Amino acid sequence: MQAPRLIASDLACRRGDRVLFAGLELDLRPGDALHLAGPNGVGKTSLLRLLAGLMRPFAGSVEREGAVGWIDEHSALDPDLPLGTALRFWERVDGCTAPDINPQLLGVDHLLDVPVRYLSTGQRKRAAFVRLLNRHCPIWLLDEPLNGLDSDGAAKIEALIALHCGGGGLCVVASHQPIGIDRVTRMELGA
Repeated sequence: MQAPRLIASDLACRRGDRVLFAGLELDLRPGDALHLAGPNGVGKTSLLRLLAGLMRPFAGSVEREGAVGWIDEHSALDPDLPLGTALRFWERVDGCTAPDINPQLLGVDHLLDVPVRYLSTGQRKRAAFVRLLNRHCPIWLLDEPLNGLDSDGAAKIEALIALHCGGGGLCVVASHQPIGIDRVTRMELGA
């Protein structure tokens, strides 16, 4: 895995006529985990999008070293396909010649023949993590990764985040829920 780095310098975000945040500084390195917290509408998801390069900053800059893996409320899995077919599609698109993450790890192996549209929010979330893990991205940007998960599912995702960071990856999590991992730095937006 390439040593990741994520730097934001004097970053500002504007939505319409409103500046959500300005002067934001980040310097994240291998092993770092950042929890973005704050009330709705303060710019947590917007910050993730800026860090991913999906939005242009109002001011400042973002530098990234390493591929970015993204998970949000949209699983990006075709709702009409069985889960196994949808995952194999993304394995080809993502260039996973020999996927090494078994869907059993996240408890979706028994759902491979079920159309994605019939999966619960938590099942779709866990399937999205199967895809993310097979991509081997050193930078993870996760928007509300624990939403829709039961306590067992949430514990598995927290363990994966800790393992990823412990192995030299970095992770930025926007969440209203606490993230149960060691060595996570919390940044409160809108404070």
